[in-house]
Amino acid sequence: TNTINVSGEGEVFAVPDTATFSVTVQETAKDVQTAQAAATKKNNDIIAYLKGAGIDEKDIQTTDYNIYPQYEYGTQICPMGSYCPPGKQTLTGYQVSQTLTIKVRDTKKAGDLLSGVGSRGATNVSGLSFTIDDQKALEAQARGKAINDAQDKAEALAKQLGVRLVRIVGFSEGGGGQIYYAKSMALGMGGDSAAAPSPEIATGQNKIVSNVSITYEIQ
Repeated sequence: TNTINVSGEGEVFAVPDTATFSVTVQETAKDVQTAQAAATKKNNDIIAYLKGAGIDEKDIQTTDYNIYPQYEYGTQICPMGSYCPPGKQTLTGYQVSQTLTIKVRDTKKAGDLLSGVGSRGATNVSGLSFTIDDQKALEAQARGKAINDAQDKAEALAKQLGVRLVRIVGFSEGGGGQIYYAKSMALGMGGDSAAAPSPEIATGQNKIVSNVSITYEIQ
C-alpha cells in the first residue's frame, strides 16, 4: 500500500475568563497554639473578605499547611586546628504557614482582590495565572483547524504527485498546548496596602494550538 503523510496545525485565540492565585499567611510564636491561632484569624479574615467579594466557597481551597520549629544556634570560639563541636541548638518557637488557592471567575476583580488580601494580613501573594474555563471546546476548534490544514496539504500534494487520495489510514495528535500572552502586569505587595491603588492586571490572550499528523492511502 502506498501512503503519504501530512501534518497540520490549528490555532485558536481567546481571552482568559478565569484567574487563579495563591495567598500565604505565616505567623511565628513561642508555642504552636499561639501561632496557629494568629494564622487562623488572618486566614479567616481573608476568607470572609473573599466571600464578601463574591468568591464562592468552592473556589477557595487550602493547598498547603505547615508547622516549622524555629531554632537558634549557639556559636563558640575554638582553638586553631582543633575539633570544634557544633553549637547548641535552642528551640525558640514555631512558624505556622497556610496557603490558600483562589479561583476568580471574573478576571476584572483580580486586581482589587490582590490588594484586598494584602491589606488583610497576607504574607505573600503569588502564582497569578489566567486560564479558560471551557478549555476543551477551544481545543476541539483548534483540532478542527489542524485537520483542515492537513487535508488541504494532502489534496495539494496529491495533485502535484498525480495521485488520488483513497482513505485515511493513520491519525495522531501531539505537541501544541496553551500559550499565554499578556501585554503588561503590575503586581506587588508592600507599603500601605490599604491605601495603595489596585495593581493593573492585563489578562492578555491565550493561544490554543493543536498539531495533527494524517496518513493517507494513495492510488
